[in-house]
Amino acid sequence: MTTLCELSQDDRLHRLRGDGLPLQVGPYTYRIRSNLRVVAQGIDLLYQDFPVASPKQFIDFDITVSHRGVWQRLRKRSEFLFEEQSPFDSLPAHQAFAFLEWGMNWCVSLYTNEHLKLHAAVVAKDRRAIVMPGIPGAGKSTLCAALGLSGWRILSDEHALVPLGSFDVIPLCRPVSLKNESIQVIQQRAPNATFGPLSKETHKGLVAHLKADLQPDSHNTSALPISTLVFPRFSEEAEQHLSPRPRSSSFLIAAYHAFNYSLLGKRGFQAMRDLIDNVECYDLVYHNLDWAIEQIDSLHKDKPA
Repeated sequence: MTTLCELSQDDRLHRLRGDGLPLQVGPYTYRIRSNLRVVAQGIDLLYQDFPVASPKQFIDFDITVSHRGVWQRLRKRSEFLFEEQSPFDSLPAHQAFAFLEWGMNWCVSLYTNEHLKLHAAVVAKDRRAIVMPGIPGAGKSTLCAALGLSGWRILSDEHALVPLGSFDVIPLCRPVSLKNESIQVIQQRAPNATFGPLSKETHKGLVAHLKADLQPDSHNTSALPISTLVFPRFSEEAEQHLSPRPRSSSFLIAAYHAFNYSLLGKRGFQAMRDLIDNVECYDLVYHNLDWAIEQIDSLHKDKPA
């Protein structure tokens, strides 16, 4: 399959500004349109190794991030469209690449319910996955990025897609979203890491995205078994610790972090039960990334291949 970097820059821009650029992202295909330079720059930097879908491939999400009309262009605003409809207010044009990433997350969060979906970062090594659910600010994306730069395969920093009746996870690799101080932390750890455009003064503060498809199998969509659930929490004051978590409370917290647990009803309950019954669960409180990586490495080494 052709990757984005195999297309000429003129071809990429022509598709992006015309009929759309169809990118294969995990199990889904996005057709992306934009007339904004910052969006084209971000895609060139962060999606260069993503597969380009064939013309006959089914499009799951048809999205646009662009100026729409003279008034928006003069006001330097950008708008996100899903199937030609605008579900959000416009944002400043300099935030357009972050707007694209948020919109891509929104598509999966709202419209894909064939799997149990947890709000979680997911990493893997030796074809075994660790799922890390957490609320915004828990440090899951920062830890996910640091693990990815330490040899782990990043499967997602946003969605854990668990097929019903299994304890597997389907890879959905996309750039890792980092905010505020986390950006500098990761840049200092990996000066050669690839970052996309910087979005300033967003509702989340300063936002930048890290290229996450760093392993040869990053775009393999085969499901991987989940070995462990880790509930991370960054805290500068608390004592660092990794400790087993009871399955009963793990079920409740994981269900809280699931986008569609209630929507799936009985099937959601059964899927969560299957998952929790077949994996080990831990709390991880950290303020030192090197220490946290050592703990995740130790969990992986303790599990039989």
